[in-house]
Formats: sequence, structure tokens, C-alpha cells
Amino acid sequence: MAMEIKVNGSTYKTDYADRLQAQREETAKAESSQSGEKAAKAQNAQKEEQASNRNFAPHDEYISSEKSGEKPNGLYHVGQDENGNKKVYFNDPKKADNKSPKVNADDPENGEEKCVGNTDKVEREIRELKEKKKQLEQQLKAASGDEKKTKELENKLAQVEQELSQKDTDTYRKQHSTFTDKK
Repeated sequence: MAMEIKVNGSTYKTDYADRLQAQREETAKAESSQSGEKAAKAQNAQKEEQASNRNFAPHDEYISSEKSGEKPNGLYHVGQDENGNKKVYFNDPKKADNKSPKVNADDPENGEEKCVGNTDKVEREIRELKEKKKQLEQQLKAASGDEKKTKELENKLAQVEQELSQKDTDTYRKQHSTFTDKK
């Protein structure tokens, strides 16, 4: 779909000084004319022209590519960048090496790509962190008399809790899951 913007600049005067000068000249001509009717007609014509100039302000107008008869300027498609994030790509029709993207070579009519996501590795990592947290809490209860060991265990526990809070989220699971093609 292409969009064309139509601006009719010839019917809209933007230069105030030119309009004022033209108005003065027409007024001078009207005053110098001998007939009063001619002067009245000139003034009426001038007023009509000014009114018509005010009515034709420039404006944007959407024209679909089908109505304009022109081909679209390019083709956009969604793809993935090197990090696996979605990105919009533009195929410039002027470049010869651009080809339309193939979503699924097996089924070109169906624009879907089938794949399976696996979060087992992430789930195992989170499970291990939770177990480590439990062990540190038990060790902390057992070492309640030794201040040095208690402080060390509290620091380790804080690190594990921080890491667990970062990794036990849907966003982390999505980013670190592995995807394979479904065949």
C-alpha cells in the first residue's frame, strides 16, 4: 500500500506582501477608472478572489496504490535480527537482490511456521537455585552462633535470592528457551 500526498500550492498564496501589493494595485486601478460600475465590479472580483484563496488551503489526501495506478514503493516484512528479536525489514524494489521472504518452504500458502519451544534447561537452572537457597537457609540456622559464618552465609543467600528473582520470570524463560522446527 502506497500513500501519495497531493498539495495544490498554486491555489494558495502564502506571500502576504505579494497579496497586499496586488490588492493596492487593483484598488488604484479601480479608483482611476472613470466608471463607478467598473470600480465596483473590480472590487467584487477582488473580494471573490480573496475569498476563494482562503477556501483552498493545502491539505493531505490519502490515495491508495490501487487508485493511483502506481506500484508500491517497497515491501515490509517482519524478521529476526542476530539476537533473535523481531525486526521490521524493508525490501527496496530498486535493488535487484531483494527477494520476497519465504516463511515456510513446505507450505507456501500457509504463512505459519511451526516450531517447538523447550524451557527445560531454564527450569532446571531455577530449580537448582531454589535448592541452593534452601540449603543456605538451613546452614544459616545451624550456624547461628558464629557471626563470621552467619554474615558469609547471609551474603551468599542474598546473591542467590537476587539471581533467582531475575531468572524466575516469564521474560527470562522466553529469552533463554530453545526452539526447534516441528516436522
